[in-house]
Amino acid sequence: MGRQKKGDIETNYEIRSFDASVTLEQYAAKPKNPLYIILDNLRSAFNVGSIFRLADALRVEGLFLCGYTAHPPHIKLEKTSLGTIDYVPWRHFGETAEAVDYLKRRQISVWASETTSVSKPFDAVTYPVPVGVVFGNEALGVSRDVLDMCDDIIELPMHGFKNSVNVAASVAVIGYKIIEQIKTKAA
Repeated sequence: MGRQKKGDIETNYEIRSFDASVTLEQYAAKPKNPLYIILDNLRSAFNVGSIFRLADALRVEGLFLCGYTAHPPHIKLEKTSLGTIDYVPWRHFGETAEAVDYLKRRQISVWASETTSVSKPFDAVTYPVPVGVVFGNEALGVSRDVLDMCDDIIELPMHGFKNSVNVAASVAVIGYKIIEQIKTKAA
C-alpha cells in the first residue's frame, strides 16, 4: 500500500503491478471486444510489440499483422510484448488487402487511420460494431490501395509541425475511443 496526502486528508491506495488473477484458460474464455487492429507493413518490431500489449489491454478480437510487419516468432516481439504474443489472437496476412477482404467477407466494416483531405476526426464519429481499423507504416502511412478498400477514414488531428505520431500511440488513442463507444452502447 502506498500513502498519498491530498490536502489535509491522507488516503491509502494499492498499486496494481501484477498480472490478472485468473488462469490463461479463464482469460481466454472471457469475451473479446469486437475490434480488429490491422497493421499495414510496419517497419518497427518494437512498435508491433507495443501494439501486442495494447491489443491485450483492449481485449481485441484480433490483431492482423500484414506484409513485412514483424510477427511471431521474433525476438524483438518477445521482448517488447512482455509475453502477450501468447494470448492475443493474431494472424499474419501476406498482404494488407487480404486482411481487409477477410473482414469484409464477414460483414465487418473496415476503417483506416490516416491523414487525408477526407479524413474525419477520430473522436467525432460513431464507429460500427464490430470494426477493423488499419494503421499504417511509420513513414508511408496506409497504402493507397488499402485506403481505397476501406469504408471510412479517420485521423488524429495534428496541431504540431509534424503530420503524425508514433503508430503505437495512435493505436492506443483510437483503440480506447472505440472501446469507450462499445462499452457505452452495451450499457
